[in-house]
Amino acid sequence: MNKVAVIILNWNGEKLLKEFLPSVIENTDVTIADIFVVDNGSSDASVEVLQSEFPQVKLIKFSENYGFAEGYNRAIKMINYPYAVLLNSDVATSPKWVNRLYEYMNSNPNIGACQPKIKSYTDKEYFEYAGAAGGFIDKNGYPYCRGRIFDTVEKDNGQYEDVISVFWATGAALMVRTDVFLNVGGLDKNFFAHMEEIDLCWRILLAGYEIVAIPQSVVFHLGGGSLPASNPRKTYLNFRNNLLMLHKNLPDSSRGRRLFIRRLLDAVAWLKFMMAFDFKNANAILLAHKDFKTMRKLYTSHPLVDLLKKRLDCQRNILFDYYLRGKKHGKFMTK
Repeated sequence: MNKVAVIILNWNGEKLLKEFLPSVIENTDVTIADIFVVDNGSSDASVEVLQSEFPQVKLIKFSENYGFAEGYNRAIKMINYPYAVLLNSDVATSPKWVNRLYEYMNSNPNIGACQPKIKSYTDKEYFEYAGAAGGFIDKNGYPYCRGRIFDTVEKDNGQYEDVISVFWATGAALMVRTDVFLNVGGLDKNFFAHMEEIDLCWRILLAGYEIVAIPQSVVFHLGGGSLPASNPRKTYLNFRNNLLMLHKNLPDSSRGRRLFIRRLLDAVAWLKFMMAFDFKNANAILLAHKDFKTMRKLYTSHPLVDLLKKRLDCQRNILFDYYLRGKKHGKFMTK
């Protein structure tokens, strides 16, 4: 059996499979990795396309849409490989992409997860928003990357070619040790989608492993394949899940204070949407906070609650640095 399972979760992505799967097949070394497509209860012709056009790909069919988090949880439990790569269906790969991830992790048993360099599929000179060259998080819970801070995405000029430890690796192309993934509880199914990989990486760090970005491996991500950035559903999930993540993973000594500050900052975001007459996204923030109050009760008996002692690695205030100091590049933010 091969060492790596490349797992692509699909939901009504017939067009994406036709466009992106050929590059994954072409550039994935069959001597170390097998490719799986997990269909999350699609109603389009995805399954038929996979069976007729891509018979070399292993197919797992679910009867319903379990979302990103639970879809991958179920698939990884079913597939008994030492390593798994969670790969979005809108990602194209480059030669040796999986080899470089596998070789580094196999040589470094302290690494629990890693990611490649994520570049834009539509403009390959630039990084891609969701992951870029490795993820971090500021003291108020705002995620950012080497190569992307808020909406500023950098051109790849070779400035991030070093392998470094990061706080989180993107779910667009995330390699994990399967045993570590399962031992820390996998992706939180209550999140459904968005922020779930940051929450997972936080728990991997708490378990004593490192997470790294390996820029010698390169993939190209379309982005927005499930929900566009302006979609109120995406706004809702991002705001709700960020609060849940902080509630779950911050130590008792700072949880209340950090959540209070974050909720004040979310109120500013709500006001900004209101002033732009974007009432749907403003209401999405209100609903996110309402549901957070209910859902946080799910974590009073979290199995890792006694281990949640790790504070945020980065004490930067990204809002202050970005908007008031004009610091918009990852090299500054990760020092």
